[in-house]
Amino acid sequence: MIEFGHLSHVGLRRELNEDTYYGDAELGLWLVADGMGGHEFGEVASALARDAVVREVRAGRPLAEAIRRADEDIIKHSRQRAESLPMGTTMVALRIVDNRFELAWVGDSRAYLWNGQLRQLSSDHSYVQELIDQGAITAEQARAHPHRNVVTQALGVTDPQSLKVETLSGELRPGQQLLLCSDGLTEEVDDVGIAALLTKPELSAQECVDHLISAALDGGGSDNVTVILLRRS
Repeated sequence: MIEFGHLSHVGLRRELNEDTYYGDAELGLWLVADGMGGHEFGEVASALARDAVVREVRAGRPLAEAIRRADEDIIKHSRQRAESLPMGTTMVALRIVDNRFELAWVGDSRAYLWNGQLRQLSSDHSYVQELIDQGAITAEQARAHPHRNVVTQALGVTDPQSLKVETLSGELRPGQQLLLCSDGLTEEVDDVGIAALLTKPELSAQECVDHLISAALDGGGSDNVTVILLRRS
């Protein structure tokens, strides 16, 4: 039995919510996409990506392939629009079939697993993550780095030949939780703060999501914030 909660909020400093998300227990698909591109095109890119992945997964395609099709859709739409600014989106997507999960992501929208402690499953495709991997800065320094929002991979923006759709699979066991979020959450709430909320058994999945969004807004709400939380009972 999978229980899930979900919410997206524009934040406190943006006029438009360029995040989008999807959750369907019957299809076993959940995703978060964080659009970029200005002039409302980020909103278009994230919606195109969502619709393409849902369509392709319904057609029986694997998650990584569905995300590549989404990339093609965004690029095609950009060409038709013939604007000089490309539009793009990050994405983290999750499929669950018979308690096995498959995760795929591009960019810095994240997936976490809670199994008594919090573990980040995805690895950010970002400039600061590359600096962390090189040992140039610590994860703590990355949180305040001036270029922390620079992504190195995004649908619609990265050359399709260089696009890296990372995947990971595992089993969702009873009592475990999976969290998908845009960087609007992780920008304002650190892993300790996230873990503190996921550890509260008295909260439903939806209440937990509501508290996480509130924590992001209390932290400054500098970006759109989207959270999906799944729990296996």
